[in-house]
Amino acid sequence: MEVLRVQTVAYQSKDAAIPAMFVRAETEQPGTTTVHGVKLEVPIIDFSNPDKVKVEREVMEASRDWGMFQIVNHDIPSHVIQKLQSVGKEFFELPQEEKEVYAKPTGSDSLEGYGTKLQKEVNGKKGWVDHLFHIVWPPSSINYRFWPNNPASYREVNEEYGRYLREVADKLFRNMSLGLGLEEHELKEAAGGDDMIHLLKINYYPPCPCPDLVLGVPPHTDMSFVTILVPNEVQGLQASRNGHWYDVKYVPNALVVHIGDQMEILSNGKYKSVLHRTTVNKEETRMSWPVFIEPREEHEVGPHPKLVNQENPPKYKTKKYKDYAYCKLNKIPQ
Repeated sequence: MEVLRVQTVAYQSKDAAIPAMFVRAETEQPGTTTVHGVKLEVPIIDFSNPDKVKVEREVMEASRDWGMFQIVNHDIPSHVIQKLQSVGKEFFELPQEEKEVYAKPTGSDSLEGYGTKLQKEVNGKKGWVDHLFHIVWPPSSINYRFWPNNPASYREVNEEYGRYLREVADKLFRNMSLGLGLEEHELKEAAGGDDMIHLLKINYYPPCPCPDLVLGVPPHTDMSFVTILVPNEVQGLQASRNGHWYDVKYVPNALVVHIGDQMEILSNGKYKSVLHRTTVNKEETRMSWPVFIEPREEHEVGPHPKLVNQENPPKYKTKKYKDYAYCKLNKIPQ
């Protein structure tokens, strides 16, 4: 059965009305629920700062108070990020039949592959986005069946980006661990060490004739430990702050970091997962490249033992990641 992709709907819609399946309830529409004229200036952290204590404190405070921040001077060369963006854009500009070769199998529980529908859809409403998921680390978990062969440099570019990103993630985990009063290696070890899954997603949000009525991705928190994201230049990321929705102000060449649910659990609530959503643009295509750093399915996540005592009892249950994910995706109380 042929699946209707958002890219196709966007091409067919042009200046016409969009299908009702994409139109959000008035209480969700970004045109009426966004605080306009104000961009949220989330913390900016300079990873090249020689004052390591200052960086540690800034990471801790941003993770605690915001659940998100931006990293500058992260040591990923600009040409590496530009190539990542270029090959991703080239893939989504291929003829539809070429992209469908990488479609996720019908009935598969795996996220990997090219697709449109996600479980986050509510009340039958669809997000204005197509996507491509595939694992970039560890090597034992990579399935190259979902890595495009066209453009020819796709694999080389993504593997290079993945190598640099692991260094950023390691530095991030070290600072977050120290910010909790742990040894620098303890948080990563509790999260699964070098066995953690790095799941890349490319989001493709085509132009939409009615951007005030739709969402690219509805409000959610990530299930990961952390998510490290590269956006393109088109505005679209929004975060909830004090019950209101704001556009997040981008910093050129920065990486956007989201604290995810597993980090909130592991930190026993000291770090907070961020509620966010995405909007779309009337004239331009928005794209983003988040990497979700998450545990393996069988890995158990709960509050770190050193963060729990009589005065500070565990706020979350310890459970396997696959069980947590099942409950969240099926809206089962945890």
